[in-house]
Amino acid sequence: MSDKSNPISRRSFLSTAGVSGLAASMGVLLKGSTAQAAAKTPQSTNGFNPKDTVPAYPPRQSPKAGEKVHEFDIELDISVHEIVPGIKIHAFTYNGTYPGPEIRVPENDWVLVNFKNKTAEFHTIHWHGIMVPNEMDGVPNGTQWGVGPNQTFKYLFRAQPAGTHFYHCHNMTNLHVQAGMFGALIIEPKEDPIKKLFPYQREYTLCLSEVDTIMVESQMEKMLKEMTMMKKMNESPKLMKEMNGRMMGWFMNKKAFVDAVKDGYIPPYAASRAGITKPPNFNFFMINGKSYPMTDELMIRSGENIRVRLVGAGMMPHFMHLHGHDFWHVSQDGSPLANPVRMNTIPVFPGTTSDIIIQGTNPGFWHFHDHSDLSTTNNGSFPGGMMTMLMYEDAKQNGVNVPEIVQVSS
Repeated sequence: MSDKSNPISRRSFLSTAGVSGLAASMGVLLKGSTAQAAAKTPQSTNGFNPKDTVPAYPPRQSPKAGEKVHEFDIELDISVHEIVPGIKIHAFTYNGTYPGPEIRVPENDWVLVNFKNKTAEFHTIHWHGIMVPNEMDGVPNGTQWGVGPNQTFKYLFRAQPAGTHFYHCHNMTNLHVQAGMFGALIIEPKEDPIKKLFPYQREYTLCLSEVDTIMVESQMEKMLKEMTMMKKMNESPKLMKEMNGRMMGWFMNKKAFVDAVKDGYIPPYAASRAGITKPPNFNFFMINGKSYPMTDELMIRSGENIRVRLVGAGMMPHFMHLHGHDFWHVSQDGSPLANPVRMNTIPVFPGTTSDIIIQGTNPGFWHFHDHSDLSTTNNGSFPGGMMTMLMYEDAKQNGVNVPEIVQVSS
């Protein structure tokens, strides 16, 4: 969560022969606003046609000379991630961070992501909510082969539509997202009706997710052993000949899979092979990879508007409630609402994004948390989890004098 500039390394340049070749091969803040602005009652954003989902540009176009291309390097490796002091897990991290770095680009510009996999497992990146060409959608063995050990895959697409989106691995999603393979993708519109209606200088992105630490550690350990075996097989042409659909669980088509089962292949979901598989039992609930009290605060001043982008990156719905304020729900899944909705609790479902505007109307230090009681615990202990604070920088000047207390047990 940050109001700082994009932390990921980026190179912006005009189309080059390298980008053109790739395209051809695939076929295709300073001050808060005034109190008057913060108290404004909105009417309508009037910034879009709610019936129109046609991309502004055909997704299968390729960059033309002179068009801006923003290039990002994303490297996947295994790291140790600390959720709260004393709780660490092994994680798959993009550029060493959990979640991955926020990517922010102007609407309709081109994006080129050099995705390098430094692990021995197969991975991809899916650009959630983005109108990409089919080959760039990041579905393993659906739109592309999984990116293998020490391989680099180049994702090239135009940044559309505008709004709050995110990216994540689409291979073994249940484990890989818990293990950190997700991040925010913000596409900035050329004209933002929300900012016109609610002038703001600061904004925050909150990726909401959860993790079963026991499951992740167990499966990561099992995966590391399998990765060692795969590495040995990759180094041995003789062993490579033994790799087949039965071993990998990959089949050319549905008929090949059905025939293999008839011939004795035991699918991984069969109890005779894997026993009874237990669903995740989530025990830590996170905002940007951290649980309370290690979550970052939202800072605000009296009379200021701030924009908060909520990303449902995990598997559970969360119900984010703000104390002492109502806020405006202004955008859903990247699209501005025709009429903002006044709320104090907003549901954020898996795979969705919701943008809200908080207005600085009640100085103090206010809780902002998931109103599902389970999600405000750390391994069953309250308080913890998906909880942070809205903190006024000018609280004392407005007569509020509350001591800072960090509570980890009730």
